[in-house]
Amino acid sequence: MSTGEPLSEREHQILEAVIRTYVETAEPAGSRNVARRFPLGISPATVRNTMSDLEEKGYLYHPHTSAGRVPTDLAYRLYVDALMDRVSLTSAEQAALRTELVQGGEGAAIERLLRRAAQVLGLLTQELGIAVAPRMEEAMLERLDLIPVHESRVLLVMSLRAAGVRTVYVDVPAAIPATALSSVAALLNERLAGHTLREIRATLPIRLRDSVPSDDPGAGLLNVFLQSGEEWFAPVTAGQDEVLLGSAAVLAEQPEFNSGERLRSLISLTEQRDLLKNAVANRGAADGLRITIGGEHADPALAGFTLVTSEYRLGELKGVVGVIGPTRMPYERVIAMVEGASAMVSELLV
Repeated sequence: MSTGEPLSEREHQILEAVIRTYVETAEPAGSRNVARRFPLGISPATVRNTMSDLEEKGYLYHPHTSAGRVPTDLAYRLYVDALMDRVSLTSAEQAALRTELVQGGEGAAIERLLRRAAQVLGLLTQELGIAVAPRMEEAMLERLDLIPVHESRVLLVMSLRAAGVRTVYVDVPAAIPATALSSVAALLNERLAGHTLREIRATLPIRLRDSVPSDDPGAGLLNVFLQSGEEWFAPVTAGQDEVLLGSAAVLAEQPEFNSGERLRSLISLTEQRDLLKNAVANRGAADGLRITIGGEHADPALAGFTLVTSEYRLGELKGVVGVIGPTRMPYERVIAMVEGASAMVSELLV
């Protein structure tokens, strides 16, 4: 069988008709049904012959229990890249999406919005909504403060550009005079402020080397920073959970999950947060929309799914929102919803 061969205009038209039929009906598309549903101007026999050619070229396959044909991952890829018409959300849809996103919930502001985005995208697309919090590794340290809370403990307060405030309790070997604490804070701001957490982690020993004499009252605290600072400046997410999911119940109603085995695969997928985290880990590195279909996923556990995500921004930080569902999905509407949601999340996070 050949795969990915160039198609004629007629083959393009019939392939699009088969995909649209299968997406709408969840049933393998037969030639008579396709000829009846679409004004192709050709007979069912010609449609059938063309579908056979498309099968030979790797764009359709023939389930054993049906006379109709089903699109392959290759067909969906061609459809997304070249055949489908892009649509935008209407003003009414945008207003409804905004209303749903700003509804209240528990948790920090960023986490609350992202969790809501995953829930809303799932409900509006009938897929499984997904949102990934921005990683703080690229967050820039604007300033830090050291506040004494006990003779053996200091509170480190880090102000991060566009990412709020992060606090860490620092255990110190002995009480530190207020003047020494102030001078250490000034030194840390001089050498660390204006750099990302990733840069600080990578260069902390160099930046603090020979910063004060060993008999200085703040030397002990700086040694603590040298020993444990990498942990304090470690990249963390803006929310408690890096991967936030909507309700799987909506997706479970899709025909693809009628069988017990397929439903178990869906439930298993929602429980594998590390798998989903890895699937979207690098998607924020590429601007805009990303669509990964079936066998294009690196992990075979995702072979029956399509992942559609779009990047949102929180200042200089990035994250993604999107949906995951069976490869049979209404791509035009899903893409419009995902792109609309990502743009709105970026706007609401300003």
